[in-house]
Amino acid sequence: MKRMLILLSVVLLLASSCHRKRVPASSEEVSGTETGMASFYAESYNGRKTANGEIYNSSKLTAAHKKLPFGTRVKVTNLSNGKSVKVRINDRGPFVAGRIIDLTRSAARKIDMVNAGVVRVRIRY
Repeated sequence: MKRMLILLSVVLLLASSCHRKRVPASSEEVSGTETGMASFYAESYNGRKTANGEIYNSSKLTAAHKKLPFGTRVKVTNLSNGKSVKVRINDRGPFVAGRIIDLTRSAARKIDMVNAGVVRVRIRY
């Protein structure tokens, strides 16, 4: 009986220590629109890890947003010229007041904002 009680205690202890942290699914559905300023990453970030663990690559169409779930697809439209690009959220930021999204250089080129550096955009997700 004592042996059974010890075995049961060990099993309960092991079971309680196997808790997994729940991470929101990248397929989590969100929808909305935001308007604000967009910027793009400096080349020095190439090769560094993003907040979701991916390696940042300036030639990919990805972006940083403060709150949207990783994996969310976002359409970014440059309001000064109407050009749009679709990007995937894989990082957190930008952490500058008034900015709502940070794009890769490749995404910034698609909406013709590289020379300006910072432009007013609308994002839809």
